[in-house]
Amino acid sequence: MFQPAALAYTYDGSFEGLLCCVFESYQWKEVPLAIHSEGEKQGLLLESKWIDTDSSKAERVLKSIPLRICPEAAELVRLGFWTCTPDKELLLLNFLYLGFAHGRKVMNMLADDTVNALHKAVQQLQREGHHYLGFVRFSVYGPVMAAVIEPRGFVLPVIQEHFCDRFHGESFMIYDKTHSMALIHQPGQQAIIPLDEWVPPEPDAAEEEYRRLWKGFYHAIGIKERRNDRLRSSLMPKRYWKHLPEMNSSQAAAPDSKPKLEVEESPPRLEHGKLK
Repeated sequence: MFQPAALAYTYDGSFEGLLCCVFESYQWKEVPLAIHSEGEKQGLLLESKWIDTDSSKAERVLKSIPLRICPEAAELVRLGFWTCTPDKELLLLNFLYLGFAHGRKVMNMLADDTVNALHKAVQQLQREGHHYLGFVRFSVYGPVMAAVIEPRGFVLPVIQEHFCDRFHGESFMIYDKTHSMALIHQPGQQAIIPLDEWVPPEPDAAEEEYRRLWKGFYHAIGIKERRNDRLRSSLMPKRYWKHLPEMNSSQAAAPDSKPKLEVEESPPRLEHGKLK
């Protein structure tokens, strides 16, 4: 029987680190009252216990999930870690407690608050990821395409396969401004890397013309008599509009206009497995 402990686990914020928190809890048969990532503010006055990230321990926990629960549970836990739900670490720990006790049945225990909350958080993440399959707008900067997004959840791993498969012959970057991460792809290589800050360079004349044409197409296919702003805001929430050129009211550059400045900066690229 596990005993509640007046402890707050602190870990490095990685998925492996969280799995090590699970290992620590089972090793010492203790239930922490909170789990915080490094640098996160702690609201409770609890003794903090630092949990080192050990790849071998994390691997043991990860392998045990499909064996003792089911493969779908392992995917649910991974997706749950990418959500933005409050106290997600403790939620995942409690889910694994239930899963190791009940096995595969836990996936259908939707009346349980923990299971229900985790499923809802993952559904929200997947819904947001699905939105970004249509709401990502690339701009061309020299030989590279780049886009900026500001999602609530960490959707880059959710949308990675789609964009890398669709643009498998292109070099592109999707920069997640919220989480300071970027999906970098070039033919034959892809990675999600930390990127503290990236400001898109000024578009050149060709890019400005593409944006003007896209805006013109968007407004041309609209039917004024069937305009429904409330429905549009429901299907395309306003928090996505900031990075959608067609929703930007600023005037596009004329076809023969000159660029404001020469583009000298390009997004990061991968070279021999290293960020350049």
